[in-house]
Amino acid sequence: MISAYIIGFTTAFTLILAIGAQNAFVLRQGLLRQHVFWLCLFCASSDALLITAGVVGLGAIVARLPALPVVMTYSGAAFLLVYGAMRFWAAWQGNYALTLAGKSASLGVTLATAVAFTWFNPHVYLDTLGLIGAISTEFPEKFAKWAFGFGAVTSSFVFFFSLGYGARMLAPIMQSRRAWQVLDVIIGVVMWALSLKLIS
Repeated sequence: MISAYIIGFTTAFTLILAIGAQNAFVLRQGLLRQHVFWLCLFCASSDALLITAGVVGLGAIVARLPALPVVMTYSGAAFLLVYGAMRFWAAWQGNYALTLAGKSASLGVTLATAVAFTWFNPHVYLDTLGLIGAISTEFPEKFAKWAFGFGAVTSSFVFFFSLGYGARMLAPIMQSRRAWQVLDVIIGVVMWALSLKLIS
């Protein structure tokens, strides 16, 4: 069971580690030090639900809805294009007075944005329901399978809270308008690249 837990932890951590839209958003909020706990809790809990569903075997149900991946793909691509444009526009305007003062959108708006990044992202379903769900089938023994799933869930919580709260270590270099402009341009590029990857 310990080996199954470790495999689950490392598998999920490897999948989440790749720079993506959700991670970039958590990083930005972590730098702002605004709504970090609730954002990390939401992202990790969402992953936990999807990982559990993948381990239980609900990925087969998703596979029976052929229209769903198409809808999610184009919805996610459109959202990433819009959010990327917002970050480019923010960088172009360069008005970071509120940002430098540590102000961000309200908790409701922040979580609503996290919902879009999480639940409109087809890659989330591929990683959790698909890949993690498929790997869990290598553990036919029930307790080993659940140990694998628990390891994957634990990994998600460790990753998001480490990213959210670890971002503040970068705070000393994020004290200028130029630094935030560079970050927003990078985030915009990541968003548009992911969007183009989805629709291609």
